[in-house]
Amino acid sequence: MKSMIKLFLIVATAAVASSFSLSASLGLKCGGEAVSRCRFLSYSAAAVFGTNVDSCSAREWLAKNEVASAKDVPRYLDYELQMQYADGPDGNPRSRGLLVRRFTGDSTPYTFPVRPVRLVKEWPEEPPFSEQDFFRADNNDDKSFYVVPRLVYHIDEPAVASLTQYYRKNIKRGSSILDICSSWVSHYPLEFPETMKRISGTGMNGLELRYNDQLNDFEEKDLNVEPLLPYPDNTFDAVTCVVSVDYLIHPIEVLKEANRVLKPGGKVIISQSNRCFPSKAISMWLKMNDRQHLELINGYLQYAGGFKPGKAFDITAEGPLSNGYNPMFIVEAVKA
Repeated sequence: MKSMIKLFLIVATAAVASSFSLSASLGLKCGGEAVSRCRFLSYSAAAVFGTNVDSCSAREWLAKNEVASAKDVPRYLDYELQMQYADGPDGNPRSRGLLVRRFTGDSTPYTFPVRPVRLVKEWPEEPPFSEQDFFRADNNDDKSFYVVPRLVYHIDEPAVASLTQYYRKNIKRGSSILDICSSWVSHYPLEFPETMKRISGTGMNGLELRYNDQLNDFEEKDLNVEPLLPYPDNTFDAVTCVVSVDYLIHPIEVLKEANRVLKPGGKVIISQSNRCFPSKAISMWLKMNDRQHLELINGYLQYAGGFKPGKAFDITAEGPLSNGYNPMFIVEAVKA
């Protein structure tokens, strides 16, 4: 069984130079309802892996279900991402599917306290950072590191759910949102594509961004090569960055850009856990604890300029196994 699963994952991820499309319906029937190829394969996977299938994609689920409250949202969405490759004029077109599970952040057994964290470090007038502070063990081109799509979560479900709930309470309906350093998921509530005016994203891997069905548009962008955001001034009401600020070698410049593209009164929300790729995180980050990380991010915001004083929160979820959950923290600041 283990070798069979491994073979499936190898085959499914081999098509990294592919184009993206959702599965077409096979016209199968289940309980009198048409079952798409996506759901059929998900049910097959459920029989093998013991999962509970809730739906296909987020947009498909929303199209078929009316959400009156978060209680109406399933805990998980299981669906197939199909990759096509060798479809050029001289190729032999093929497609492979990969089954993924999406955490919605709702219908979980967790609770989500928001605990203010007092920021006390007084930063000098000029940034005290050295070139060595931003050194990384793997200083090679980030494109090679991120070339293969990682269709996994880098934080656990309680941390994802706590962030989803925080977004729901702190990003106003009808907002335009930019998710920087984004991937195949943005951790927004399931209803956000319907309730927000626009959701844009930038990230390292174009395929991952195509799989992110919460985005209206995206730009593949390496902010460590060019710390510029491809958007006009005063475009967004909120800019989010999830567990990625530790990888930025030009964080102050990136946050200056976040300030530029925010509307007056707009907010940047930077979330952080204690999970990372150590080879890609900057040197000084690896030498700090969680509290020091929050102070550092607040320092970045001060040196970027144009923000009101930052605020920090511990939003780590609580539940039956609270001591075993990934921590989750927020540092946010409003554009002055």
